[in-house]
Amino acid sequence: MRSVIDILDLSVEELDELIKCACDIIDHPEKYAKACEGKQLATLFYEPSTRTRMSFESAMHYLGGNVITMAGAANSSVSKGESVADTIRVVSGYVDIIAIRHPNEGAALVAADYTMVPVINGGDGGHFHPTQTLADLLTIYKEKGHLDNLTIGLCGDLKYGRTVHSLIAAMSRYSGIKFVLISPEELRCPEYVFDGKDRNNFEETVSLEEAMPKLDILYMTRIQKERFDCEETYMRLKDSYILTPDKLETAKKDMIVMHPLPRVNEISVAVDDDPRAVYIKQTLYGRYMRMALILKLLKEAEEGKEVKRDYGEVYVNKYFCKNPVCITQHEQELKHKAVIKNGRVKCLYCDHDID
Repeated sequence: MRSVIDILDLSVEELDELIKCACDIIDHPEKYAKACEGKQLATLFYEPSTRTRMSFESAMHYLGGNVITMAGAANSSVSKGESVADTIRVVSGYVDIIAIRHPNEGAALVAADYTMVPVINGGDGGHFHPTQTLADLLTIYKEKGHLDNLTIGLCGDLKYGRTVHSLIAAMSRYSGIKFVLISPEELRCPEYVFDGKDRNNFEETVSLEEAMPKLDILYMTRIQKERFDCEETYMRLKDSYILTPDKLETAKKDMIVMHPLPRVNEISVAVDDDPRAVYIKQTLYGRYMRMALILKLLKEAEEGKEVKRDYGEVYVNKYFCKNPVCITQHEQELKHKAVIKNGRVKCLYCDHDID
């Protein structure tokens, strides 16, 4: 069964195909009004969400389908200790497709292993968020006109920022892409994000002001309080970067400002009126791309298409992940699985190095 857990589950050709479909939906919405008539989407959201959950649900309704939802683990059997695997076994018998968000890294992969229908990862901890990346790709395509030869500044929480990790993975496959990573030392990108990529395409800095003039895209992110164990560290870092109109004075006139939202105070509301600010449009582009992805996965399911991930050799219960937010740390009987990537032993679920 085809699921999308990581943006790399989709080839560049498939990304281009989804963008083309989304553009057609924008231009001809009436063609798609009954495309999913009689189909059911389940949204299983174990942590708070506004845009992502409502975007999935809106996407399915605009396609003529129906939605059942679990908004919050406290209101479900999860509060009684039910595992992700058991929840998915049950729910996938009720619906045609599932979107899941979970605070533990690798939970979406577990869901994909136990489902009877396609699963879409709506965000797993600080790991991946592929459909936000689809929204980002359509935003860049519509606002810049192309997906190559761009310098992208990523600013803020690059350690826990799953949207950043997924966007780097996707855009690295297009030609002429350079990244400027702007963050405090404590929130630098984890090493696994660079696996298989040319480090010459990445510049790291702590200064937004220094980076600004060279950027075609500025992708702001919030410092995520919910990812910190130590509130003192969060309080020290939370206002590291605040984008204001005066900081945009050195930016290119056609640079665009993106943000996955929600914002706290990292973008001043005074920036909203700048024509380069596209983060509200970005949320709408997300609905169109989720519509396109739902259509693609349901069509493949009807055709019986299976796309299996090639992990190489998988080691079961030979290496044990110690990442505290890995799903293996929270579901007791879940087997630990590891793979070798670039000469390092990594957890199959969360991609963290295993000592």
